[in-house]
Amino acid sequence: MLKVYNTMSRKKEEFKPINENRIKMFVCGPTVYDKSHIGHGRTYIAFDVIARYLKYRGYSLFYLQNITDIDDKIIKRASELGIGPLKLAKEFEELYFLDMELLDVTNVNYYARAMEHLPEIIAQIQTLIEKGYAYETSTGVYFDESRFEDFGKLSNRSIEELNVSRVNPEPTKRNPGDFALWKKKDEEPAWNSPWGPGRPGWHIEDTAISETYFGGQFDIHGGGLDLIFPHHEAEIAQMESATGKKPMVKYWMHTGFLNVSGEKMSKSLGNFITIEELLKEYDPQVFRYFVLSTHYRSPIDFSDDALKQSENSLKRIYKLMDTVEKLLETDIVEESETDEVYHKILKDAKKEFLEAMDNDFNTPIALSTLFNLIRDINKGINQENISKNVFKEIKNLLNEFGSILGLNFSFESSKDDLKDELINILVDVRGKLRQKKDYELSDKIRSRLREVGINLEDK
Repeated sequence: MLKVYNTMSRKKEEFKPINENRIKMFVCGPTVYDKSHIGHGRTYIAFDVIARYLKYRGYSLFYLQNITDIDDKIIKRASELGIGPLKLAKEFEELYFLDMELLDVTNVNYYARAMEHLPEIIAQIQTLIEKGYAYETSTGVYFDESRFEDFGKLSNRSIEELNVSRVNPEPTKRNPGDFALWKKKDEEPAWNSPWGPGRPGWHIEDTAISETYFGGQFDIHGGGLDLIFPHHEAEIAQMESATGKKPMVKYWMHTGFLNVSGEKMSKSLGNFITIEELLKEYDPQVFRYFVLSTHYRSPIDFSDDALKQSENSLKRIYKLMDTVEKLLETDIVEESETDEVYHKILKDAKKEFLEAMDNDFNTPIALSTLFNLIRDINKGINQENISKNVFKEIKNLLNEFGSILGLNFSFESSKDDLKDELINILVDVRGKLRQKKDYELSDKIRSRLREVGINLEDK
């Protein structure tokens, strides 16, 4: 039985989708004004694994993520760089997609850009005004937080507590915590609306998008802990006020903070690390393993030592998989009297792995189960009492675990295969260059290969 921790109830709950086997999951996407950082990577890897496991369990999943491509941060950064804000947003969006592809975050079904949903955003604002939850002033349209009785229920705090840190000098608002649905602007970029030219507020973009694709209620809403207030509180107020449906979301899920060597990551501290910078030093699979070695709700501390530990752990798995694949190519017995023992070991390992994943996607315990299995298999390999049939089962189970976690346990072997193939291509090209008597270039290829430890002899 799958159990999921719900931020709203502060407890683990049995997972029961709203519509039988079909799941609708929305996760807050990036505001594309800068390169994605490792905190983004942590959150999106976590939800990618959640998506993978839900599909493994047989659910039909639609995973939606928004892209905030209209925002004051984008406009400010574009002005600093001297380029158009739409061009800047597009460039950073492409970099985000590249980062996600490298991290094997591949299970989002659709990315919805805010700019492409302006009619839906305007329509939701109009609904909120008509129902008395929003009002227009000379500076914009604002949500009246005093009209929504449940404001603060996700963070479990009262409006008074929340507004201590939200005092805003904006004189046209009724209450300090009222947040913008539409900002009236004369300067570009601005879009036409019933309230004059301007731009949408941040919170309304997400609810307009999620209502467009999912309606007023859906199963899972995800994001980082830092989004609970004000962003997710505002989303709840907007959606439940506009649609009249409660609750907006059945299960709220949030990832813990990522720190760098014990400190909060920030540009001012000089410890801000982009995914692009990270991947210059470490393989994407190493970072993915590092993320999964801590439960998604817990804080995680990034450091070189932690990454090296993750790298070494992956090498242990690669080594076993490589050994299994090589032994499968040898002439070992098809069956053995110890087969039943290993059938039980594999069956128990799978059961424990899935129980860990069923317990709120507990990837650290799942990985621990995997390494217990590796220990038992290595012991059997040393004793030479494992048959070919069992080795096939071991390989299949490791690949099954890897598919759930988004880890390629044959990665080391595949890198070797690719290296051999590239060498063969270079040798072939060099041979053709020699046939054409282009000895200068062919000798250069041989010299470069020698620099990386590969010696070619012409015979």
